[in-house]
Amino acid sequence: MTVDLGILLALFCALATNVGFLWKHKGACAAPAVEWLHPFRSAVALYRSKWFALGMVVATGAWGFHVAAMALAPLSIVQTVISGGIVLLTVLAERCFGFQVGRRQFIGVALMAAGLVLLTITLPHTGGAHSHYSRVGMASFECGLLFIGTMLVLSPKLGARHEHHGLFLGCASGILFGVSDVAIKALTGAIGHAGPLGLVSPWLAVAIIASVVAFYSSARGLQIGEPVPVITLTSAGANVSAIAGGIIVFGDPMSSHPVGIVLQSLAFILVIAAAALMPAPMRAAEAVAATAAA
Repeated sequence: MTVDLGILLALFCALATNVGFLWKHKGACAAPAVEWLHPFRSAVALYRSKWFALGMVVATGAWGFHVAAMALAPLSIVQTVISGGIVLLTVLAERCFGFQVGRRQFIGVALMAAGLVLLTITLPHTGGAHSHYSRVGMASFECGLLFIGTMLVLSPKLGARHEHHGLFLGCASGILFGVSDVAIKALTGAIGHAGPLGLVSPWLAVAIIASVVAFYSSARGLQIGEPVPVITLTSAGANVSAIAGGIIVFGDPMSSHPVGIVLQSLAFILVIAAAALMPAPMRAAEAVAATAAA
């Protein structure tokens, strides 16, 4: 029941995260450009936009669901469920924000639903949240992700094309959110054993630093890139990095039964396939204009 509750909280997190992202995009586009050399001024300007501020309130609630889910269930399972947010993003974009969703996206919805059902029925009944880890393994994993995220943020200076910078920033923010998620997962275990003293940990500093950099990277990516691709890459980066952290750092289990292994592997494949079938939808108005021109 504990793991099941973690999955339910992860689903709430996925819904709130994407509503928050879409509102943050609307607000970020109305705010002045984010300046890395003036972080405080940029943050104030972003929060003065009511839509961005509302999106952050919703995102904060989603973060609360996420932390609670990670405290109750294995990290890789939590992140796989949250990856269904890519499907929720597409549906919300069409119904509430004027995007058009095609048949491929709806096939993706079906694949995602099938993957989540398979994942749920093949969960090993271990009764734990898997918060134990090796300090060396944790440090190596986190440093590796921080390096990749930094390279993506600095990509234009490293020769990447500037028109792709919004996508790179989205991916970088997702990876950095993943760094924070792995650190928070470690903190939930420490708090469970030592109470509030568990917060006296270097992983708290890692979580805060990664979250702050991800905040600015995400906001700037939403300003200069198309919202759905940027949000999708942010979600994918966070989910993949955190799922990898759950398996590599915390030893999250797969099923031990041959049939369970096949079904659980198929569940992960279906989730990945669903994400691959989710190209960025077009603004409904743009689709209508293109049809009229044709």
